Amino acid sequence: MHWIDWAIICSLLITLTAVAFFTKKHTKSVADFLAANRCAGRYLICVAQGMAGVGSISLIAGFELYYETGFTAVWWQLIMVFVTTLIFLSGWIVYRFRQTRALTLAQFLEIRYSKRFRVFTGLLGWLSGVINFGIFPSVGARFFIHFCGFHDTTAMYAIVMAVLLIFALYFTFIGGQIAVIVTDFMQGVFTNIAFVVIIIIVLLKFDWSQIIQSLSMTEQGSSMLHPFQTQNAKDFNIWFYLILAFSYLYSALVWQGSTGYNVAAINAHEARMGKILSTWRILSLNLFMMIIPVCAYTFMHHNDFTETAQKAQDVIGSISNSQIQKQMTTVIAMKYFLPKGIIGMMAAVMLAAFIGNHDTYLHSWGSIFIQDVVMPFRKKPFTQRQHLNLLKLSILGVAIFIFCFSLLFRQIEYIYMFLMITGAIFTGGAGAVVIGGLYWKRGTTAAAWSAMIIGSSLAVSGMVIKQINESYPFTNSIMSYIASQNGAILSFYASLSAVIVYIAVSLMGKKSAFNMDMMLHRGKYSVKEHGNMTSKEKVGWISSIIGISGEFNRKDKILYISTFVWTGLWIAIFITGTIYNFVVDVKTESWITFWRYYTPMTLVLSIVTTIWFTLGGLIDLKKMFKLLETIKRNELDDGMVIKEDRPINDKKNIDVKLSKVN
Repeated sequence: MHWIDWAIICSLLITLTAVAFFTKKHTKSVADFLAANRCAGRYLICVAQGMAGVGSISLIAGFELYYETGFTAVWWQLIMVFVTTLIFLSGWIVYRFRQTRALTLAQFLEIRYSKRFRVFTGLLGWLSGVINFGIFPSVGARFFIHFCGFHDTTAMYAIVMAVLLIFALYFTFIGGQIAVIVTDFMQGVFTNIAFVVIIIIVLLKFDWSQIIQSLSMTEQGSSMLHPFQTQNAKDFNIWFYLILAFSYLYSALVWQGSTGYNVAAINAHEARMGKILSTWRILSLNLFMMIIPVCAYTFMHHNDFTETAQKAQDVIGSISNSQIQKQMTTVIAMKYFLPKGIIGMMAAVMLAAFIGNHDTYLHSWGSIFIQDVVMPFRKKPFTQRQHLNLLKLSILGVAIFIFCFSLLFRQIEYIYMFLMITGAIFTGGAGAVVIGGLYWKRGTTAAAWSAMIIGSSLAVSGMVIKQINESYPFTNSIMSYIASQNGAILSFYASLSAVIVYIAVSLMGKKSAFNMDMMLHRGKYSVKEHGNMTSKEKVGWISSIIGISGEFNRKDKILYISTFVWTGLWIAIFITGTIYNFVVDVKTESWITFWRYYTPMTLVLSIVTTIWFTLGGLIDLKKMFKLLETIKRNELDDGMVIKEDRPINDKKNIDVKLSKVN
């Protein structure tokens, strides 16, 4: 790498470190450390949480997917666009969860079910989370080793992981969720700009005809241009996208990798609006994850690049693990076709993605262990200092675990498949438990226990069977079938089983109803935070049907309706296009024309949204610091659930007016 590339990387690190240090003075309580004292606005949450969710592992997983599928994945991912936008527009789960004012998911589960269940789910969620998190450092470290040209040795692998984790730990320790949200926002702004710049540079380097010629050289039934000619695709087929869409709906907000963001919004309405904005934010990310591997595929397969591509192929061939070869193909190819300066920008993007993702996950899983496994056994609350020290110690423990796990674990399938099956250890049962707990007053504690046990048991069994089969293949037909299924299918079976069990056990139990109003702070149990948000004006029946409530001001309605129309347009295109392709034999040339218009249109929208979200986030950032300077801290707001004489929801501490938000 050129010195210009290293200068870009160092500049980013220095800036982030300085910003993180600045946030230290604002972290004065447990609520500050865990939830930024619930002072974050919609744009700040949208950009920062988006950065936290991306991660270097997510980018590389996306590179894997698109290198295998080309443009076809974009079409089938419209199914997920419909589901995720439905979640965002309706406030599915996120709105009601924010109403509970719980600091973690398991705290809500104690309120809804029982303390023992909180401990069980807290421990199970933590185990699932840290195992799922376990390969994150390894994937990020491999990127930097192969992209920056470091020696591929075990010692170098360990050193790179350690250095990267130290930076993520520093940001988490210095200011908790406040530092995490601010640095993630800064990284999010940088990466959004970098996405646009890199996409433009790459599209200028590769001619459209070169891309189409390369993607056309595939076997019949494995097209990378025609979504309806992919019947021979083994893993990333239509069933993968349908299961992924179901997973999004089923486990929305259940996965606690970014739990600090789930509770950081000023109020439930801002949390919902932040999710709605995500519909627009992901445009540049999705285009980036598609264009880079598509161009890498072109580089590796087109005759115009044969000589240079062979050098990249030799490096890829030197990697012993076949699955790691697939992970690093796009990464290694990029090193040979990106110009200097842009190489540094790409490395800085991956560094920002690594730190932004890791500091968030370290914060989440470390906090969950203390909040949901340790604290329920305490009769007397910790002091603020004790509590903060324990949180940091737990976060350090998570960092040590994932470092060791990454050194020892051998990957045998695609990243997406590993993430789905390990995540299902918790979400397999938790999806049914959370949805039932928030929306069904008949859901029982016995049903929650049953669903969690069934969901987690099936997920763990599937993962163990696959690992054993890799070394000692099964001869039994049932075991062989389970071992042959990918992580997506196994996670779906676990989730479906948990739903059936939760409903059945609840219906067999007592017919007593849970007090939902008390849990959600509605009616006579409402607090000022929510009361001040509701408009006195009545909402029309059309607005009510599409999900607009009295909390929406004029700007909110414009944003909501535009998102509703945009999503509806793409759903109409998807449904019409799918039906038409089943009825008519659509030629590949027609799809080539579609992708030729889709790509520049998305790029233009990406530029617009990058400017929009940067300005909105900066305004929210200023408001958050202003609130943190004036808000009154409540030492009792630490996540403990005890008798009503402990006023955790002190109205004086949460009197946040709408004027401070918009």
